[in-house]
Amino acid sequence: MQSLTNTPTRYGWAMIVLHWLIGIIFIGQFVLGVVMVRTTSQRASFELIQLHKSFGFLLLGLIILRIAWRLGNAAPALPASVGTLERRSAPLAHFALYAFQITLPLSGWALVSVSTLEIPTMPFNLFVLPNLPLAESDAAESFWTSVHWYLAYAGIGLVALHIAAALRHHFLLRDSVLTRMITPSSGRE
Repeated sequence: MQSLTNTPTRYGWAMIVLHWLIGIIFIGQFVLGVVMVRTTSQRASFELIQLHKSFGFLLLGLIILRIAWRLGNAAPALPASVGTLERRSAPLAHFALYAFQITLPLSGWALVSVSTLEIPTMPFNLFVLPNLPLAESDAAESFWTSVHWYLAYAGIGLVALHIAAALRHHFLLRDSVLTRMITPSSGRE
């Protein structure tokens, strides 16, 4: 039987589902963000922006849940084949991923909060989400637009490095680093 929690050698179902769901949403958000700013139809652009904001808040909630789950469930130990430098850098890389996945939606929330357009944020058309208590101005909107844009590109670069590292482990080093995030623990390990 597969385990919900992590074991010393593998991740459990909870962490695996959160990992892949967050990864897909994060990459999808990047693609959606690029598409929505290049759309010429005002109506389509509005709908894509609302969808982008909706998934941004979903991403923020999921990453907070993932961090909470991670704090309560120790990560499996790295295989013995992983070198000292990688053992030291892996936690820093994961911390950076978590930081980008939190700051990126928060910067987007700040952006819509300072916008002089005053368009309400309605996650999945379920309710109106209040803005952050920030002063509206064109200068603030320009600032948060730049912050959000730079964080998005830096974040997607970090995700690309994360994917490359996982593929390196799987195809070159042939260790269990990637497979333990695909196949859950049995609970007997």
